[in-house]
Amino acid sequence: MKLAIVGVTGLVGTTLLRVLEERKFPITEFLAVASAKSVGKTIDFAGKSYPIIGLETAVEMRPDIAIFSAGGTVSLEWAERFAAAGTTVIDNSSAWRMNPSKKLVVSEVNADKLTPADKIIANPNCTTMQLLVAIAPLHRRYGIERLVVSTYQSITGTGVKAVTQYQQEKEGADDVDRVYPHQIFANVIPQCDSFTENGYTKEEMKVVNETRKILGDDSLRITCTAVRVPVWGGHSESVNITFREDYDINDVYALLRNTEGLTVQDDPANSIYPMPLDAYGKDGVFVGRIRRDESAEKSLNLWVVADNLRKGAATNTVQIAEYLVAKNLV
Repeated sequence: MKLAIVGVTGLVGTTLLRVLEERKFPITEFLAVASAKSVGKTIDFAGKSYPIIGLETAVEMRPDIAIFSAGGTVSLEWAERFAAAGTTVIDNSSAWRMNPSKKLVVSEVNADKLTPADKIIANPNCTTMQLLVAIAPLHRRYGIERLVVSTYQSITGTGVKAVTQYQQEKEGADDVDRVYPHQIFANVIPQCDSFTENGYTKEEMKVVNETRKILGDDSLRITCTAVRVPVWGGHSESVNITFREDYDINDVYALLRNTEGLTVQDDPANSIYPMPLDAYGKDGVFVGRIRRDESAEKSLNLWVVADNLRKGAATNTVQIAEYLVAKNLV
């Protein structure tokens, strides 16, 4: 198993290295790939030091799997070249997500749809990722009619520049390298990504469009408000669901407790519910505050939390790679 990580020096790339090592992914040859400015440097992984190579060299070495975490521009330029060389690409960017010829995969939800012919596989947006782990089993059982999602997203979702801005503001620096339009320290910003013509941000529309594609239902009515919060690691979501069929709340609890990759943390009497502080560094998705919406028929409220750099990006790509290996699809 020859595995390449493209964008190995970034936040997601370094998280990928930790996840691969922790999960003991079977690697016989590892290729650390990054931009030209990093070529020639080294990076440590699983007790060894590896030289960082460029994309051209990596293509020529024909890895079995290449996990891309280097942004949409790089993915659009290079993913097809890797695929043409026989490599299966798992891409973390938004480049291929809505391409009708590419599958958008959450490992616990629809990995079983993958075939050897899928040479470029798209990883969903981090907010969509954790949402789908929680709602997919509910959709299969009761049929979702309408979905209202409000997200509270960590600064790490923006990248290292956002972390730098937060730290500089926290320290009271006079000259702040700003990636957000406003201060993020001790503040919340109701804008994740840029605005589109309909008044929603790109992040909000990703939740709408990607959820429909993964669930295979374009009739779903979905609305989203995405908010950036001064949290180091972990996205949180308030989710309101209206179903086509009514439900028994005890059945909902049982269904969620038996869902792969999902942990129920729901004991309000003892103030037990998911929080990003507790989800940080973990691979799973956590759900709590499970309760009937008493203002609308057939409706339910959930609170969903996950580490956006792990399950929201790195872990899911590794889980997809694990599935490909287990099913002999590469």
